Amino acid sequence: MRFFLVIIFSSFSFINVANATPLDQQQIIENIHAMWKAVETKNLKAYLKHIHPDYTVFGEGDTYLHKGKDKEAIDYADYIGRSEGVRTFMHQPEVTVRGDTAWITYYWNDAGYIGGERFTSRGKSTRIFIKEKGQWLCIHSHFTAVP
Repeated sequence: MRFFLVIIFSSFSFINVANATPLDQQQIIENIHAMWKAVETKNLKAYLKHIHPDYTVFGEGDTYLHKGKDKEAIDYADYIGRSEGVRTFMHQPEVTVRGDTAWITYYWNDAGYIGGERFTSRGKSTRIFIKEKGQWLCIHSHFTAVP
């Protein structure tokens, strides 16, 4: 009986690992880069293309969890409207894929202008993606600024 259980649990582990292709891992990173490019070019629609309807976020300065793609659209429309020349860079990304769920951790730094004043920031992030209809959508983000 023990042998049978080991075979069953090993099969489940293999199924998850088999789905974790380098292509899926690369797609997660490319989606984040596309989201950043959309911010750089002030293209809210292109940014939201990668956001799941049930999206939630703990932003670096947020006291409370923000919920929903509609809330993200409002927040990013405001940010895109106030910012200029924003560039963001990813460092040390680590992507894990388990079936149709994936998460990525990475460090980031960015710079740009808000109201004519230069800003720079850096931090660490975790994002969770789910695959629906063949597309990886970001369903949760958590950003922490670091000094």
